[in-house]
Amino acid sequence: MPRSPEVTRVAAYAVVLDRDARLLLCRLSADELYPGWWTLPGGGIDFGEDPRQAALRELTEETGLTGEIESLAGVESFARPDLADQGGPLRFQAIQIIYRVRLTGGHLRDETNGSTDRAAWFTRAELDTLPLVGLAEVGAGFAFDG
Repeated sequence: MPRSPEVTRVAAYAVVLDRDARLLLCRLSADELYPGWWTLPGGGIDFGEDPRQAALRELTEETGLTGEIESLAGVESFARPDLADQGGPLRFQAIQIIYRVRLTGGHLRDETNGSTDRAAWFTRAELDTLPLVGLAEVGAGFAFDG
Protein backbone atom coordinates (compact mmCIF):
# COMPACT_ATOMS: atom_id res chain seq x y z
CA MET A 1 0.00 0.00 0.00
CA PRO A 2 1.55 3.38 -1.01
CA ARG A 3 2.19 5.99 1.66
CA SER A 4 0.09 9.13 1.72
CA PRO A 5 1.81 12.39 0.75
CA GLU A 6 3.22 14.30 3.68
CA VAL A 7 2.54 17.98 4.27
CA THR A 8 4.14 20.27 6.85
CA ARG A 9 2.37 23.58 7.45
CA VAL A 10 4.29 26.36 9.20
CA ALA A 11 2.13 29.14 10.59
CA ALA A 12 2.54 32.21 12.80
CA TYR A 13 0.10 33.52 15.41
CA ALA A 14 -0.37 36.51 17.69
CA VAL A 15 -1.17 36.57 21.40
CA VAL A 16 -2.65 40.01 21.98
CA LEU A 17 -4.03 41.46 25.22
CA ASP A 18 -5.84 44.79 25.41
CA ARG A 19 -5.66 47.32 28.24
CA ASP A 20 -8.44 45.45 30.06
CA ALA A 21 -6.45 42.18 30.02
CA ARG A 22 -8.74 40.60 27.42
CA LEU A 23 -7.37 38.15 24.85
CA LEU A 24 -8.05 38.65 21.14
CA LEU A 25 -9.47 35.57 19.42
CA CYS A 26 -10.94 34.78 16.02
CA ARG A 27 -13.81 32.41 15.30
CA LEU A 28 -13.24 29.79 12.61
CA SER A 29 -15.57 30.08 9.61
CA ALA A 30 -17.92 27.43 8.28
CA ASP A 31 -15.30 26.21 5.79
CA GLU A 32 -12.81 25.21 8.49
CA LEU A 33 -12.32 21.89 10.30
CA TYR A 34 -13.85 23.23 13.55
CA PRO A 35 -16.40 25.86 12.48
CA GLY A 36 -17.50 28.13 15.31
CA TRP A 37 -14.49 27.33 17.47
CA TRP A 38 -12.13 30.10 18.55
CA THR A 39 -8.43 30.42 17.79
CA LEU A 40 -5.59 32.93 17.88
CA PRO A 41 -5.31 35.38 15.00
CA GLY A 42 -2.75 34.04 12.56
CA GLY A 43 -2.15 31.56 9.82
CA GLY A 44 0.12 30.14 7.21
CA ILE A 45 3.46 31.69 6.34
CA ASP A 46 3.84 32.49 2.65
CA PHE A 47 6.93 31.16 0.89
CA GLY A 48 9.88 33.44 1.72
CA GLU A 49 7.91 35.42 4.30
CA ASP A 50 9.42 36.16 7.70
CA PRO A 51 7.32 34.48 10.42
CA ARG A 52 7.08 37.73 12.41
CA GLN A 53 5.74 39.55 9.36
CA ALA A 54 3.30 36.70 8.74
CA ALA A 55 1.90 36.97 12.27
CA LEU A 56 1.40 40.73 11.86
CA ARG A 57 -0.09 40.35 8.36
CA GLU A 58 -2.53 37.73 9.57
CA LEU A 59 -3.45 39.86 12.60
CA THR A 60 -4.46 42.70 10.28
CA GLU A 61 -6.22 40.43 7.76
CA GLU A 62 -8.32 38.70 10.40
CA THR A 63 -8.99 41.56 12.83
CA GLY A 64 -8.23 44.93 11.23
CA LEU A 65 -5.69 45.65 13.97
CA THR A 66 -1.99 46.38 13.63
CA GLY A 67 0.76 45.51 16.06
CA GLU A 68 4.42 44.94 16.70
CA ILE A 69 6.16 41.82 17.91
CA GLU A 70 7.24 41.99 21.55
CA SER A 71 8.69 38.50 21.93
CA LEU A 72 8.45 34.88 20.95
CA ALA A 73 5.90 33.22 23.21
CA GLY A 74 6.54 29.67 22.07
CA VAL A 75 6.40 27.06 19.33
CA GLU A 76 3.85 24.26 19.18
CA SER A 77 3.77 21.25 16.89
CA PHE A 78 1.44 18.37 16.23
CA ALA A 79 1.13 15.66 13.62
CA ARG A 80 -1.83 13.81 12.23
CA PRO A 81 -0.25 10.77 10.61
CA ASP A 82 -3.53 9.19 9.60
CA LEU A 83 -5.67 11.91 8.01
CA ALA A 84 -6.07 9.58 5.04
CA ASP A 85 -8.20 7.41 7.33
CA GLN A 86 -10.52 10.43 7.77
CA GLY A 87 -11.05 10.93 4.04
CA GLY A 88 -8.04 13.18 3.53
CA PRO A 89 -5.11 12.34 1.29
CA LEU A 90 -2.41 13.57 3.64
CA ARG A 91 -0.19 12.89 6.56
CA PHE A 92 -0.10 16.33 8.15
CA GLN A 93 2.22 18.15 10.54
CA ALA A 94 1.63 21.67 11.88
CA ILE A 95 4.36 23.90 13.29
CA GLN A 96 2.86 26.92 15.04
CA ILE A 97 5.08 29.89 15.93
CA ILE A 98 3.39 32.09 18.55
CA TYR A 99 4.39 35.69 19.25
CA ARG A 100 3.41 38.15 21.94
CA VAL A 101 2.17 41.23 20.09
CA ARG A 102 1.52 44.78 21.28
CA LEU A 103 -1.26 46.68 19.49
CA THR A 104 -0.24 49.79 17.57
CA GLY A 105 -3.47 50.75 15.79
CA GLY A 106 -6.35 49.78 13.57
CA HIS A 107 -10.01 49.18 14.32
CA LEU A 108 -11.44 45.80 15.29
CA ARG A 109 -13.46 44.24 12.49
CA ASP A 110 -14.40 40.78 11.30
CA GLU A 111 -12.71 39.04 8.36
CA THR A 112 -14.90 38.34 5.34
CA ASN A 113 -14.42 35.42 2.98
CA GLY A 114 -11.55 33.97 5.01
CA SER A 115 -10.73 31.22 7.44
CA THR A 116 -12.32 33.25 10.27
CA ASP A 117 -15.60 35.16 10.43
CA ARG A 118 -15.44 37.05 13.72
CA ALA A 119 -12.86 38.73 15.95
CA ALA A 120 -13.52 39.58 19.59
CA TRP A 121 -11.90 40.24 22.97
CA PHE A 122 -12.41 37.83 25.89
CA THR A 123 -11.55 37.85 29.58
CA ARG A 124 -9.89 34.82 31.14
CA ALA A 125 -13.22 33.83 32.71
CA GLU A 126 -15.10 34.12 29.40
CA LEU A 127 -12.70 31.68 27.74
CA ASP A 128 -14.18 28.89 29.88
CA THR A 129 -17.51 29.35 28.05
CA LEU A 130 -16.08 29.10 24.52
CA PRO A 131 -15.15 26.20 22.28
CA LEU A 132 -11.39 26.70 21.90
CA VAL A 133 -9.01 24.90 19.59
CA GLY A 134 -5.84 23.70 21.29
CA LEU A 135 -3.86 26.64 19.92
CA ALA A 136 -6.20 29.10 21.65
CA GLU A 137 -5.77 27.22 24.93
CA VAL A 138 -1.99 27.43 24.55
CA GLY A 139 -2.25 31.13 23.69
CA ALA A 140 -4.38 31.79 26.75
CA GLY A 141 -1.70 30.14 28.87
CA PHE A 142 0.94 32.44 27.35
CA ALA A 143 -1.30 35.47 27.85
CA PHE A 144 -2.53 34.88 31.37
CA ASP A 145 -0.11 32.46 32.98
CA GLY A 146 3.15 33.89 31.69
